[in-house]
Amino acid sequence: MRQITLLGWFGVNFLMSLSQAQVLAQGNNADEATEKLVTDITQDKILHGILAILVASGSIYIIQAIANWMSERVPRRLRLIIKQSIPFWKALILVMSGFYLANLFLKLSESNLVAVTGTVAVALGFAFKDYVSSIIAGLIALFEAPYHVGDRVRIDDHYGEVVGYGLRAIQIQTPDDNLITIPHNKTWTEPISNANSGKLEAQVATNFYFSHDVDVEKVMQILYQAAYSSRFTQLKLPIVVVMEEKIWGTQFKLRSYPIDARDEFIYKTDLIRRAKAAFVYEKLSYPSLLPPGMMEDGENQE
Repeated sequence: MRQITLLGWFGVNFLMSLSQAQVLAQGNNADEATEKLVTDITQDKILHGILAILVASGSIYIIQAIANWMSERVPRRLRLIIKQSIPFWKALILVMSGFYLANLFLKLSESNLVAVTGTVAVALGFAFKDYVSSIIAGLIALFEAPYHVGDRVRIDDHYGEVVGYGLRAIQIQTPDDNLITIPHNKTWTEPISNANSGKLEAQVATNFYFSHDVDVEKVMQILYQAAYSSRFTQLKLPIVVVMEEKIWGTQFKLRSYPIDARDEFIYKTDLIRRAKAAFVYEKLSYPSLLPPGMMEDGENQE
């Protein structure tokens, strides 16, 4: 609905700019209109404009550096709050800089403002359609918040932690330490899976597989003990073991939460290490055959 409203706004401005352009053309005053729209370009104004751009760039860099530095030194519960404020400060600096530069070089009267917005809307709509779509999606995402800095998300085939939130795109750090840039306009068409939604904890599901004749109670007891004894487990949140019967055996799934979502894979490794040591000691039987379509990490594709 918001996207339709914005497109309608662009359309109205486009029609108004066309109407004004027709009037100007009939009066043969195009050059005069340009002179009225643009202020006199002086050396001082150029220097002020360059200085404004440098200040804006430096401010964004400093804010991001300070926020990242503070987030690693404050209590864990405040880390994500600090990082999630970075996109807001970036957007505020860019908007203020844009208004300053426009006021510096343009005479923003009511009629000129209509002409400028209409012209800019048409130019951006045709030349930078995808780019503008990403920017609009990024602005809307600030309010709808499908992801924040620090969240662990899956978009398309990419999974990782959101480490950067720009005007056009977000950056995701994958478990393999790859930095992936994803445009915001993916939110129009792609489903977004968010593991923690701004919270510090994210559920980790760990699968285990056994033959049908396994001692179910003993397996469940071991899995609970593995979770409760791990130093990474957030004990304030529920720990659950669920099971499902397969043709090839019985699947157990341990659902629990690490204290910090950043430790997801270390936590999962710790759970498997603890559980397997107990399974070996108890001589519990594993399935004799792997199910078809088994993934590399041992999880069945359904």
